[in-house]
Amino acid sequence: MKRQIIDTIERYSTIIIHRHVRPDPDAFGSQVGLKKLIEANYPGKTVHAAGSDDGQLAFLASQDAVTDDMYSGALVIVTDTANTDRIDGQDYGKGDFLVKIDHHPNVDPYGDVLWVDTDASSCSEMIFGLYAEGREYKGWTMPDEAARLLFAGIVGDTGRFMYPSATGTTFEVASELIKHDFDRQQIFAGMYEVERSMLNLQGYVYQNFQMDENGAAYIKLPTDILQQFGVRPEETSSLVSSLGDVKGICAWLIFVEEPDQIRVRLRSKKVVINELAADYGGGGHPLAAGASVHSWDEADEVISRLKAMCAQHK
Repeated sequence: MKRQIIDTIERYSTIIIHRHVRPDPDAFGSQVGLKKLIEANYPGKTVHAAGSDDGQLAFLASQDAVTDDMYSGALVIVTDTANTDRIDGQDYGKGDFLVKIDHHPNVDPYGDVLWVDTDASSCSEMIFGLYAEGREYKGWTMPDEAARLLFAGIVGDTGRFMYPSATGTTFEVASELIKHDFDRQQIFAGMYEVERSMLNLQGYVYQNFQMDENGAAYIKLPTDILQQFGVRPEETSSLVSSLGDVKGICAWLIFVEEPDQIRVRLRSKKVVINELAADYGGGGHPLAAGASVHSWDEADEVISRLKAMCAQHK
């Protein structure tokens, strides 16, 4: 599969890379890291990173201005995105050929070529694997900037290597990446600044979440609460693990009100919740997923379903 993707990259002079909406470090790391990797090994190619910029992650990378006409005859690659509804930029289907590279369960098998590895800690780890194959197959080299971005993506998706998703392979990849010339402290400092703005809101979450007798928990964060703490909806992704250490918890939901929808982040210790997420336009891992609802009544419906799932599991 990796060699097929490399061969496909070699066939196209224009390559446009997408990732998911509301990017996290792994989305930027895999997307722009791949861009830098291709540019370094194929300087004659034009490579664009498509999507909206994110102020919080400006220390990692910025996005390119991509217009409709650029897709004509182009190769499109989408990284770190399980389903098409979550791709940032709906022009992804206007290219000549579409490749999906992702580490989430393959609930939406889009694309002409699909490389999905749910054992990988992050999509950035997969991009390193693509580089390693390219090094053996085509003599690829790793530029420092690509190494920086891939390292940041791995750090982000493994919680600084503390999550169980960080395997021996993850540490081996990280050990290769840190041989390159980039400022690791800048990456950790940038992520800390993002996290620090969440501490007060995190305290609110701890004090106000609701949990039933079967361990189904939830917290609602409407606009007025976000404004009270000076937090934008897109800045709340780091809150998702806040309830993970609560004694007796089975699974939990964090609802974040946005201008046009209510974002739902689902996490679980026991029950499989990505199928529940899929029923509300989302998806993800069996124990970590995301979705959207469009009213607080619909949010209550998701809560009721999660409660039933935890009760049945118990």
